[in-house]
Amino acid sequence: MVVELTALHWIYVTFIVLIIGFMVMRRDTSIVCIVGIFLIAITATGSLSHSISSIFNSFSYAITELLSTILVISIIVAMSNTLTVTGINDVMISPFRKLIRNPTLAYWTIGILMMVISWFFWPSPAVALLGAVLLPVAIRAGLPALGVAMAMNLFGHGIALSGDFVIQAAPKLTSDAAGIPIQDVIDASIPLVFIMGLVTTVAAFYFLRRDMKRGVLTTTTSVNEETPSEGTIEHPTLLSLGQKRFFAFLVPLLFAADVAAMSVLDLAGGDATALIGGTSILILLLITLTSHKNKGLEKTTQYLIEGFQFGFKVFGPVIPIAAFFYLGDAGFGKIIGDYLPKASQGIVNDLGVSLANIVPLSKEVGAITLTTVGAITGLDGSGFSGISLAGSVASLFAIAIGKGAATLTALGQIAAIWVGGGTLVPWALIPAAAICNVDPFELARRNLLPVVIGLVVTTIAAMFLI
Repeated sequence: MVVELTALHWIYVTFIVLIIGFMVMRRDTSIVCIVGIFLIAITATGSLSHSISSIFNSFSYAITELLSTILVISIIVAMSNTLTVTGINDVMISPFRKLIRNPTLAYWTIGILMMVISWFFWPSPAVALLGAVLLPVAIRAGLPALGVAMAMNLFGHGIALSGDFVIQAAPKLTSDAAGIPIQDVIDASIPLVFIMGLVTTVAAFYFLRRDMKRGVLTTTTSVNEETPSEGTIEHPTLLSLGQKRFFAFLVPLLFAADVAAMSVLDLAGGDATALIGGTSILILLLITLTSHKNKGLEKTTQYLIEGFQFGFKVFGPVIPIAAFFYLGDAGFGKIIGDYLPKASQGIVNDLGVSLANIVPLSKEVGAITLTTVGAITGLDGSGFSGISLAGSVASLFAIAIGKGAATLTALGQIAAIWVGGGTLVPWALIPAAAICNVDPFELARRNLLPVVIGLVVTTIAAMFLI
């Protein structure tokens, strides 16, 4: 099948290269994406006013597509703030303190807890939830603060965020860009996420233990003397101990019920997100009204505002780049109009077919390319701003190869988030580094070799799964 490539296709490809280039240079890509949208629109329509309007329409389209994701993350952050302020988080985590008796148990207990909590609360709130409570316990058990930060990074910002099986923000972005169902990306990501997670965390623990035995790392390495000791974290007296225990039991019970409902009712994508979001709102209301009593109405609004500020701050850089990449698929007609050639299946599909006719691609080349593209897009330190690009490139290569769209999309998503979501880019490591009082650049250096080993092994595994 012969596909006519027009100036629109070449402009799209040019701006993909520019976006990658700016990310490599650690520069913001918002202006690049806006210019790309404008040039594509004016080339298609020849109308200045229509092209200017298309910039706004593309942002509106992107926000509409991402709104449920932004909302659920904002609501979950608002809810987690109530848990922190009321001290319920301390009670939720306190049973696990007994498990932390030595460095090995400290690393794996904190890591697994971080992973589980991040699936439901997202890693950023989970860092605050765990770090302040378990850091002193881990140091007392012999695990350096740097080891605690590594565990929280690798299990939370790595394993949990790269799969994002519950909230499904990451697979929503990549599946939309790739033009495939979100469940396909989630299913394809499961083996890759756990291969990446197992290899990386085991490698990191091996290097950590090696340096501890050599005396390179100790419990005083990079730790401020003012690190709080166990039991010094105080909260306003809002709830009695009995009430805290009740909510500490109720919150995980409700989320466990959500997971069971997803399985029994076969809920995925938007339906699963809505269930988690609705449950989070109910928990937020229940805790806030109980703890703040007559100030509960005002405090509820305050927590929601804080959550929305966080959500839009995180997704602010995502909207322009998502707006650009939506033009590569069905978004073109809805944003700009019917200006593609009659035989066109969308810009990305056209490029994929043309590439297949020109260059003999293989699944090995596709897997390596997606890992590379994903890693490059993560260099901006967001992890999320570039995964639309990963999904778009995965679609292009899958069309050229003839299979593997979901696996390639999941691979690009994993690479982007592991690099940029908070394990390798120093400016993305600040929350975990700050709460553990370690140097973010040292933390990034410690994570580098385990993450690279994990990406290599995961890329090879993806070649067999395509």
